[in-house]
Amino acid sequence: MRFLTEYRDTEKLESLYGRISRLASGLPRLNLMEVCGTHTMTIGRAGLRRRLPENISLLSGPGCPVCVTPDSYLDAAIKLTERKNICLATFGDMMKVPGSQGNLEERQGSEIAVVYSPLEALEIARKTIKEVVFLAVGFETTAPSVASVVLTAAREKIKNFSLLVAHKLIPPAMACLLQDRKVKIDGFICPGHVSAIIGARPYRVIAERYHRPCVIAGFEILDVLQALVMLLVQFQEKRAAVEIQYSRCVQPAGNLRARHLMAEVFKVGDAEWRGMGVIPKSGLFLKKEYSEFDAVRRFSLQLVKSEKFTGCRCGDILKGLIAPPDCPCFGQSCTPARPKGPCMVSSEGACAAYYRYELLPGRGKWQKS
Repeated sequence: MRFLTEYRDTEKLESLYGRISRLASGLPRLNLMEVCGTHTMTIGRAGLRRRLPENISLLSGPGCPVCVTPDSYLDAAIKLTERKNICLATFGDMMKVPGSQGNLEERQGSEIAVVYSPLEALEIARKTIKEVVFLAVGFETTAPSVASVVLTAAREKIKNFSLLVAHKLIPPAMACLLQDRKVKIDGFICPGHVSAIIGARPYRVIAERYHRPCVIAGFEILDVLQALVMLLVQFQEKRAAVEIQYSRCVQPAGNLRARHLMAEVFKVGDAEWRGMGVIPKSGLFLKKEYSEFDAVRRFSLQLVKSEKFTGCRCGDILKGLIAPPDCPCFGQSCTPARPKGPCMVSSEGACAAYYRYELLPGRGKWQKS
């Protein structure tokens, strides 16, 4: 609790707000993107967008793994629920994510277990003769734990366990955004959870090739404000580097044990991201040695890209092209109770953050940043 109090100290916060204002003075308009759903929630909860100078704008990027999972993956998962003797194991925030054929929550009569870890899914497989398929969705943060479970299943020769893998890598997505001429991003607040695994080095391409400053930040509002100060100092000094604000948890080389686990089980390949298409070398896939745990192979699944358009603009929100209130569905046909897109479903989605924190009390209007 002492640390929580320290990172929410009012005097420190106000001092940082003042420093941000001074540093922003004289700088051009800057679009800074946070690439982490937890940062998005922290920013919304603190009302940070409304406290920033007019020339500093915060964009929410593709930092929510649920949000970037494409329809093709959800449709494949739903297809599995139609088969007999299959138990689908998934994190809870995947239940309401819409695919082109509905969502998992609507699959009444199907056996779906909501779990809190891949190890829990493996435990279900140990206790049943049914096929247990775990929906392995996430960034580099959760990939090591999934890799560990695969190794355990292989060692114990558990034959009724498999994965539908949709693990994504953050740095290639950041580079992809910068290659899109429509997207205007001047710097990045990099994700702390992901960076605790991969370290700072994978972001160097963003700073060195694309000349965009990067700062890895923690998750308290004080962390985010300090990261903004560090970014603005880089702009003042006309340089682009990768810096670590979240030094209490992130080392330059990351977590070597976690990285070794990932490298042992997964290979890197091209992956589809919602709203961004196929991004080269941005996904993790099971290596040949562990292909027996690949649900796509085991059940001959087809991941078919959907052309269905519902009016939802989650893809543009994930790219920072628009803010959630600019989507015609936001707060109208799309709400947390009846979500139309994944950015409203996930507890770390940009739309969920705006809906919860950007509504002006008693006025029924959306506060745009």
